[in-house]
Amino acid sequence: MRLLCAVSLGALVGVERQWRARMAGLRTNALVATGAALFVLMSFDVVDEISPTRVAAQVVSGIGFLGAGVILRDGINVRGLNTAATLWCAAAVGVLAGSGMYAGAAAGAAVVLVANLALRPVARRIERLPTDAGSEVETTYRLRITCREDQEAHVRALLLHTLTGSSFALHALRSEDVEPNGRVHVEAELVAAGRVDSQLEQAVSRLSLEPGVTAVQWRALDPARPLP
Repeated sequence: MRLLCAVSLGALVGVERQWRARMAGLRTNALVATGAALFVLMSFDVVDEISPTRVAAQVVSGIGFLGAGVILRDGINVRGLNTAATLWCAAAVGVLAGSGMYAGAAAGAAVVLVANLALRPVARRIERLPTDAGSEVETTYRLRITCREDQEAHVRALLLHTLTGSSFALHALRSEDVEPNGRVHVEAELVAAGRVDSQLEQAVSRLSLEPGVTAVQWRALDPARPLP
């Protein structure tokens, strides 16, 4: 019964990770919970009567090696922290199930699911909130404007004028010919304290109204780099 509870709740936690195509999905979370439960069950059956709390402490430290395997560094960003934390919680659910604390295990699995599902849109909404100049992180934006060749100088001047008085610092500005249709890509690299997506969207809206501009696009590159 305890093993069945552990594998079922671990699989339940893993469904959300599998649905989002994460590295540690349904089977991984089910196995982590099952393994944690097995270690706890072992402590009840051995002759030396090892304390289950000591076994649980070793499970907590041991699962860290597995969690480290799903954390990846993508350039300056770190990915997989949430998946590693989910594995850690799956191990806790397994320990509770292996100890016969079914209500606690079920409640733990439910809370993990709520955290992964319900808090995700909340986190995204918070990320979109404007930050002040005292933010401890800086975001690098890359802006590309496609315009007619004869409008290149005007677009560059308009871009510089639009950025005057804004939260952005211009780090690079270059132009590249687009053959053979007489178009030019004007690319700018901008840096701001925190996330100021709304300000950039306003600048993009202003630039897109120019008759010679055919396309404007932007993206954030480094949303979590510490300020020097």
